[in-house]
Amino acid sequence: MENSDKIRSTAQPFPYSARLSFKLLLVVLIGFIIVQFKVILVPLYFSVLLSILLLPLANLLERLHLPRALGALIAVLAALIVITTVIYLLSAQIVSFLNDIPAIKKHLAEHYQTLQNWIEQRFNITTTQQEMLISNATANMQDSGVVYLKETVFTVTQVFVFTIFSLVYSFLILFYRHTIRNFFFAVFNRSYKSNVHTVLNGTKLVIKSYMTGLVIEMVIIATCNTIILMLIGIKYAVFLGVLTGVLNIMPFIGIYAGMIFTALVSLTTSASMGQIAWIFIGLLCMHFIDTNFIMPRIVGSRVKINALIAILGSVVGGILIGIPGVFFALPTVAILKIIFDTTEELKPWGILLGDDSQLPSKKLVQKINKKMGLKEAKKL
Repeated sequence: MENSDKIRSTAQPFPYSARLSFKLLLVVLIGFIIVQFKVILVPLYFSVLLSILLLPLANLLERLHLPRALGALIAVLAALIVITTVIYLLSAQIVSFLNDIPAIKKHLAEHYQTLQNWIEQRFNITTTQQEMLISNATANMQDSGVVYLKETVFTVTQVFVFTIFSLVYSFLILFYRHTIRNFFFAVFNRSYKSNVHTVLNGTKLVIKSYMTGLVIEMVIIATCNTIILMLIGIKYAVFLGVLTGVLNIMPFIGIYAGMIFTALVSLTTSASMGQIAWIFIGLLCMHFIDTNFIMPRIVGSRVKINALIAILGSVVGGILIGIPGVFFALPTVAILKIIFDTTEELKPWGILLGDDSQLPSKKLVQKINKKMGLKEAKKL
């Protein structure tokens, strides 16, 4: 017994460099798992976010003395009806845009010819030389283009399966939400019970406020952008306005991608250069109003993420799982911020994720508990 006490007393902890290496290897391992199992994880994570958004409706139906399974099923079907309605309303614009692709190609060829003539006059590079340069530059891209096309078709075929699995996961998460809550309380030590309460409450609060506010903001931006494009006289105003509203979800870069795409599509129609300039002016003004007035008041996330982490999270999410990772980045970082702020050893990381105007960690936890209450976790 004395020998074991001596060994325990003389045992030295791992040096900081070794502990840091283990943590970095753990992060790499998590990234590897996400990449390898993204087919399973993406619909599951989407279902978790959707389930939290549908949780108030499911609770309301249960309070009306409906069985839990029926309440969860009605909530999921309501979400399906909303998504289907939005797709149906946009389908006419999308079909019109696809039908006009030959005309768009014709206008694009005219602009391409104009650009070639300008380059020939400006830089003394003949049209034949330009075509040779373009041919050499795109020769190595043909094989990869076929691969990308195959991947795109394969992704389209997965949409139906993704939708079915997401709806099934959402129903099961809502139905077994009490079991999932009990699992979280059972898996952690009793001394962490308060932290588990805070994380569950904070996660639900952040996702509800952030995701709900984000949808409202997207609708407002899409409507305003559509009105602006209609006033300018741009063809496909509804389609392009809604597209820029959706792309606006991507932090900082989405609005500029939407503006460039809108300008390019408008340029291939009958739009003049004056209209293209008004597109940039109008959408930039709308972006300024959104950034300074709409987003701070409507989105109203309880956890503010600084711009560096928001962009970095979107880039990392896009690299790991593609477009879904870009949209999942901010809710994920916000949840991590809650976990970091409620865990003493991880609070420095919470400071790194927040901005200068972020509330101190203790006040943030108190605000979450005051808003939701510890009893609220039992309603999960």
